[in-house]
Amino acid sequence: MQNFSDDVHVQSGEDLALQTYFKTGISPDDVAAVSPLKRAQPVLQAFTALFHGGFNGVLLRLLVLRELASDVESPAVSRADINAKLGYLEPDALETVLSRLRSTGLLVWDASQSVYRITPTARNVLAALESLIHTEQNQDQAEMSYMLTQVAGAQAVGGVSVEQLHHLLGRLIELTEEFSDAIASGSEFQLRTAQKKWHTACDWVEKGSEIIHAITHDERADAATHRAAQAIGRAQSALLNMQGMFSRALNQIERQRVHLGQSGLSTTDIKTWLLQKDDLAALADGALAQPVTPLFITPSEMIDVAESELLSHRISAVAGALPAGENAVAVANDDSDALHELDHWLGLLSRSDARTKPLALQDILLPASFAIASYRASMLPLLGDANESALQGATATLARLPLEFHSKDKMQKLNDPHVAAISVASLIAAAVAPGTENHPATDVTAHQESIRDTP
Repeated sequence: MQNFSDDVHVQSGEDLALQTYFKTGISPDDVAAVSPLKRAQPVLQAFTALFHGGFNGVLLRLLVLRELASDVESPAVSRADINAKLGYLEPDALETVLSRLRSTGLLVWDASQSVYRITPTARNVLAALESLIHTEQNQDQAEMSYMLTQVAGAQAVGGVSVEQLHHLLGRLIELTEEFSDAIASGSEFQLRTAQKKWHTACDWVEKGSEIIHAITHDERADAATHRAAQAIGRAQSALLNMQGMFSRALNQIERQRVHLGQSGLSTTDIKTWLLQKDDLAALADGALAQPVTPLFITPSEMIDVAESELLSHRISAVAGALPAGENAVAVANDDSDALHELDHWLGLLSRSDARTKPLALQDILLPASFAIASYRASMLPLLGDANESALQGATATLARLPLEFHSKDKMQKLNDPHVAAISVASLIAAAVAPGTENHPATDVTAHQESIRDTP
């Protein structure tokens, strides 16, 4: 009888349990991605020991382990010290947590000295958690700080991995797609939110550029690491180039903004005000003096009305009589005040000299009432508009002025009776190509003469 005991591969219970998750004929050892996870079994078991179960149990285990690790003066701690440090916990709950930490190898009981010692694996796990908790508390909107911190730390000790670079690359690609979707949506509120997040992401990109540069010039890095670092550099460039896309989209929205009469308010102001209300239905309280009374019409009444309308049209068509003429109703020119205001403002702009010193926004729009200042501000995006400058009229004259409008994403308070705060912006002289100089003062004067000559 032949003995096959030396040839038979004995599988443990865990190997058999893992095999049940894979298809028949495929072994977990045949999958390349399984090997690094199995080699990291001690670390993964440490995380399992801490995070297995409900949230309250996880919180209690982390609380005990962090309290024990916070004492750096002595590498060991006695049970009396533990009871004194964690005296606010129930003794049974504390004993249960200590027993679990001992059984999972996060705590070691030194019987010779009757003290507890924290294992190096437990300190590594706590260090990773502290780094992640710290980055979350900083409210990083781009959610890149933790990954970039890991890459920077690994590069400093010469152990950056391709997986770490791939995580950072994936986050950069996700942000680029998110910002592209916000630009394509055409929503001003989504654009504003995405632009704030974009500024945060750009700050981290600037900090990470030196790290990526060091990785690409590191002779010890392999080819896969170099390719991942180069891909991150291209993703960072694509992210930084989105500034022009944001500016064009916001300028387009600014030109299409609808203003409510001469009030100075726009639909964006109304929507912002509505978003600040917790209960929109409460705005209708007291708006209706009596409830709405529904009216019901039967099919017979609908037929009678339809027949009367049909017969009335047929009688008028047979008679062939034309309706009597009426005098056209005189309509007041509601835009006359706005045209005079624009004409007056064009005269002020033409006499301003922005070649030596930029003109501050408040000096251009004020002094004036809030409605007039808002009206002037709504006309500023027309400066330098090639399509508008090819037309005729006051707005075309404004577009041909040799001025450029530059603004910042900041607000400054003013000591003005009508305007409390205004954006930090200015007008500067536009670069004029040789031989194409125009004379804005002459254009404004001609426009004023054309307005005075209009009957």
